[in-house]
Amino acid sequence: MRIAVSGSSGLIGSALVRSLRTDRHDVLRLVRREASAPDEVRWDPEKGYVDTGRLDGCDAVVHLAGAGIADRRWTESYKRVLRDSRVLGTAAVADAVASLDRPPAVLVCGSAIGYYGDTGDRRTDESAPPGRGFLADLCQEWEAATNAAEEAGIRTVHARTGLVVSRKGGAWGRLFPIFRAGLGGRLGNGRQYWSFISLHDHIAALRHLVDTESLTGPVNLTGPEPLTNREVTAAMGRVLHRPTPFPVPAAALRVALGGFAEDVIGSQRVVPRKLLDSGFAFAFPGIEEALRAALRG
Repeated sequence: MRIAVSGSSGLIGSALVRSLRTDRHDVLRLVRREASAPDEVRWDPEKGYVDTGRLDGCDAVVHLAGAGIADRRWTESYKRVLRDSRVLGTAAVADAVASLDRPPAVLVCGSAIGYYGDTGDRRTDESAPPGRGFLADLCQEWEAATNAAEEAGIRTVHARTGLVVSRKGGAWGRLFPIFRAGLGGRLGNGRQYWSFISLHDHIAALRHLVDTESLTGPVNLTGPEPLTNREVTAAMGRVLHRPTPFPVPAAALRVALGGFAEDVIGSQRVVPRKLLDSGFAFAFPGIEEALRAALRG
């Protein structure tokens, strides 16, 4: 297949590109500078520009670009960066593929389980309504930005991603060094649910979304069984052979993380119903399996 990928320098995008190329797929990478290699396609999400000539004839487009949710404190200015990088970028890609003479069969766009807001201990699948708060509102705008592609008849999938377990980046990339140093502990009261997925399974799931014609709309990319932060903390201690004695008070998280703290302290018990119903099989469904896979990779 010929597949275009945005966000190809990020944790998930770079792993996806490697996986696709290992299986000899032809991958084009969207870049924000002048294209300097045969596999690069110029785009400018803020200006709504994509070099559509290079995308014509692609079998699939996987759009993963966006500023890092956990990279910085959520100031009002950074919230605008988070929104614009997702909504404007997604609209640019959707408009571009909709305009092609030979459009892709599928557009897979990144999204997040933040769509559901705080779900408490309620098991939540793709049929649930949106929640409240900045991230829930952002996810709704983000997903709505694909309208042009959907109206053009392109199968569009929103990959609502949970917490990706990897030592190379994301939230877990920050957790591993803390726990290795013996300074890890539960966050807040530890009763909040974390919906995690191994990086390996996340990449496999993205490829499953591309290949499975019956999948459309929102699909949760999380492991089959969310756990509480307290349970995750205990598993980190067991896998790394370190004590986990230092709980982080909720008040301290709010000072350090700003608005993002509410999503760390909040509970999201999100399950991948559509993924499982479509026949996807997890390689590392449990937390200890996912952690050990991250340490190997």
